[in-house]
Amino acid sequence: MNSTYMQLRKNLEYLKLNQMNLQLDEIIDFITKNSLSFAEGLVKLTSYEIDFKEANMVRSMVKVAGFPHHKELKDFDFSFQPSINKQEIKDYETLRFIESQENLVFLGSSGVGKTHLAVSIGIAAAKKRYSTYFIKCNNLLQQLKKAKLENRLGDRLKHFTKYKVLIIDELDSKFHTLLTKEVLKIFHKFSTEKCQLIAVVQDSCLMDTSFIRPDQIWFIDKDWATGKSEIYSLVEYKIKKKQSYSTDYLNGLYGAIPLFSSYEDIDNLMIKGTD
Repeated sequence: MNSTYMQLRKNLEYLKLNQMNLQLDEIIDFITKNSLSFAEGLVKLTSYEIDFKEANMVRSMVKVAGFPHHKELKDFDFSFQPSINKQEIKDYETLRFIESQENLVFLGSSGVGKTHLAVSIGIAAAKKRYSTYFIKCNNLLQQLKKAKLENRLGDRLKHFTKYKVLIIDELDSKFHTLLTKEVLKIFHKFSTEKCQLIAVVQDSCLMDTSFIRPDQIWFIDKDWATGKSEIYSLVEYKIKKKQSYSTDYLNGLYGAIPLFSSYEDIDNLMIKGTD
């Protein structure tokens, strides 16, 4: 073996450039066959290492985000849900809402796919190397309680708001409505890195435009007979701007509310109603 070749192998191993080491013979042959310059060959060789490290980085960011599952928008069968505006939903996958500093709130009954949608957008953010974290409200509450007892609540709040995208599932499950609103206000107060929030809720009283714009509120309505879900934004309704849209929502103006006429309906809703 050529001593220069062996030294190059050792150098690559020492520098832990494993992909370059693995692809070295192939690139040498490619350079010789195509009469490439030294710089062209080096670019091709280093590209293998960069691609490998980028892929590892993406996998790591998705893993540390703590998602309950890895369902992405590409896994969603839009043909089975023709009522869903595919382009509107995929627009959030472009992550423009992050650059626009917008928050997202998905509102609807249990079991309609709110968490699935939030996780899908979160995975898209993590893959683009935005720091992303998913947490259920109950877990968040327990951590904040513990931090309060240890006199480090402020530090813990700063920890959660350091993420570029924070997903809180079942945000309203443990808090009174007024407390949930205060949590959102605190979130904005401590968010020094312009962190964007994706919240999954059922509490209609959170439809308060003092901190959430109408275009940031999305409804998910499920037809239990067919299993199909419809996803749509509040802005699709041509209505006057209000401080809160809660009353109109509970009166059924926007849909996405549980409908039942008997005990059996309620029982079935409670059995099926899990995100």
